[in-house]
Amino acid sequence: MGKVTMQDIADSLDISRVTVWKVFNNQKGVSQSLKDQVISKAREMGYIIENYPSNNSSLANKNIALVVSRPDSSTFWTSIIHSIAKELSCNDINMLYTYIPSEYSNGYNLPNTLNPSNIDGCIIINIYDSKIYEMLNSLKVPKVFLDITSDFELENVTGDVFLIEGLRTEYSIVNSLINKGISNIGFLGDIEYAKTNLDRFNGYKACLQDHSIMIPSKYVHSGKIGINSYYEELSAYLDSLDLLPEAFVCVSDYIIHFIINYFNEHETKLKKPLYLTGFDGTDEYANVDRRFTTAYVNTEMLGKRLAMQLKYRLTHPNAPTENIYINPEILYRESILTKY
Repeated sequence: MGKVTMQDIADSLDISRVTVWKVFNNQKGVSQSLKDQVISKAREMGYIIENYPSNNSSLANKNIALVVSRPDSSTFWTSIIHSIAKELSCNDINMLYTYIPSEYSNGYNLPNTLNPSNIDGCIIINIYDSKIYEMLNSLKVPKVFLDITSDFELENVTGDVFLIEGLRTEYSIVNSLINKGISNIGFLGDIEYAKTNLDRFNGYKACLQDHSIMIPSKYVHSGKIGINSYYEELSAYLDSLDLLPEAFVCVSDYIIHFIINYFNEHETKLKKPLYLTGFDGTDEYANVDRRFTTAYVNTEMLGKRLAMQLKYRLTHPNAPTENIYINPEILYRESILTKY
């Protein structure tokens, strides 16, 4: 793409070039809301606005810690991180990337970066160790969390919490299987890991119960799974089954990825087609992409929303904390795994 022009910005927002010119030249006749949109879009597109003040000068040069675990993890997380960084930069906010270990060890202390004297607030994502989560929750700065651990109560969180809605969404996914005449449906996923995982499991259970279908306990593998041993533990579980169910509802596309790899290595185990459904809608795994029913999460928009919420929290520190559910889009697909 060539040099970005005022017309490009105007077209992207479906407004006139004159309106964009007025904003850049601080002219009257444009609402503050539209001004903010124009400036945000201009910066997002890489347009350099000369001599224009930050669109929220009260936030300029604030220091925000983006707290993450496993920074080399999936594109699902990196997409969220990049979107957060982009949104914060629109307000000239400094983002301090802060790495936290995925598991607590005796004697661990939070890095000095997170000292309240060094930051004005923080956004916390993909942290799923309860002890570390409690340490972060005790920080005396404005906080926005994406998800919480399963054993942490929402009312005890000292910041705003974003959750991907899972109970109703998973209920609908399971219902779509039942409508195909499938009733022997298992569940795969660590529900001790995150509240969102637990919500998905509860949606699965609720749908079966509402259809008077008994939950097949032998086909439910919902206990704790080691972060670095997913394939080994799922393989051992599948090895233990003499017969397979008609379908597995997987807590994420990540799980489906391992299940497919398992059956690629154990072709004789798959004696009949197996329905699989996932969650997250990531295109990271080529063997999963666009084949199985999933719940698509717009990670770019989610990252932007997290950053916007932190900006709101900075300017409204005394506002009540919020629990915000993001509804994913269910993408219904054939969802059948067969022998290759």
